Amino acid sequence: MEKKITLCGDNCIECPRYNAHSDNELSAVAELWYRIGWRTSVVSNDEIACKGCSSHKQCTYNLVECTHEHNVNKCNQCSEFPCSKTADMLKRSAEYEKKCSEVCSEQEFAALKKAFFNKEHYLTEQSDNSVP
Repeated sequence: MEKKITLCGDNCIECPRYNAHSDNELSAVAELWYRIGWRTSVVSNDEIACKGCSSHKQCTYNLVECTHEHNVNKCNQCSEFPCSKTADMLKRSAEYEKKCSEVCSEQEFAALKKAFFNKEHYLTEQSDNSVP
């Protein structure tokens, strides 16, 4: 399986948002993110389009800022890993997984599981398929 792992352990290659490019695909992702609760409304295609993890993106786990402060590209490169922020992230991710299993179709949930709910595995495996 091809991987492109983010700083928090998500796999971009499997992410519906990362893979959405047409107006219809972006609209479907915006609706899904709203249904899951990752957005408070169905946002515009421009807003939902993936722009990657960067200092311009607000990370709900506050990890973008943290990795910059610790001068690393990924959480698992930090001398403090695992830490309370990653523990909180994994706990919240497990809660999101439960919610997704309740509100998503089987196909949607399978895609989200591959993309977002293997964080701990991806952060602890030795791999250089990271996204800076």
